[in-house]
Amino acid sequence: MGHKSHPYGLRVGIVYNWKSRWFAKKKDYPLMLLEDHKIKEYIKKAFQSAAISKVEIERASERVRVIIFSARPGIIIGRKGADIDRLKDELNKITGKEVFIDIKEIKNPYLESQLVAENIAFQLEKRVAFKRAMKKALQQAMEGGAKGIRMQCAGRLGGAEIARTEGYRRGSIPLQTFRANIDYGFYEAHTAYGSIGVKVWIYKDGKTQDSRNKKEADSDGLDAKKS
Repeated sequence: MGHKSHPYGLRVGIVYNWKSRWFAKKKDYPLMLLEDHKIKEYIKKAFQSAAISKVEIERASERVRVIIFSARPGIIIGRKGADIDRLKDELNKITGKEVFIDIKEIKNPYLESQLVAENIAFQLEKRVAFKRAMKKALQQAMEGGAKGIRMQCAGRLGGAEIARTEGYRRGSIPLQTFRANIDYGFYEAHTAYGSIGVKVWIYKDGKTQDSRNKKEADSDGLDAKKS
């Protein structure tokens, strides 16, 4: 049998940090986990056009900090910050706690696997040929500075009666290397003839969490010496 591991879960603590950062006692843990799920689900549903790649959550006592990574932050903020205030009120209702929202802009959306997968899925729903959509995304990612990219579509491709899986790859994708910074994204396209799953792997660089922390510490040390 296959022993596939999730590229993100496999690299937590090596390349990536946890997406939810908090500690809870045994009786509170399920409630907080459900709360996190509701927050992420609401944000994704409310801002489908904001190109949100991920949502991170931090907790401290009765405070919740929600960090949204978006390629189009203006849609979330809204005119004069009206939409972000509405979002804050809704999240306050969901959690019953004080919520703080941070929005971080994604400079290069072509290197975010989740956004690439969603983009391909939206094109499939608009009846764009799957090969054309995949090849275009492949080209954009490589031009954007990716070391390698692999993508896979599975389902009734092109309305065929028998479902199949088709994939493309370019560059290197070292899935066995723990320190390789491989971003993984998945999204489902709901077409007239059924669901099509889209998976995307993007290899960015080989920097580990430790090397990033060390680099930040070194820069802080240099700043302290200068002052």
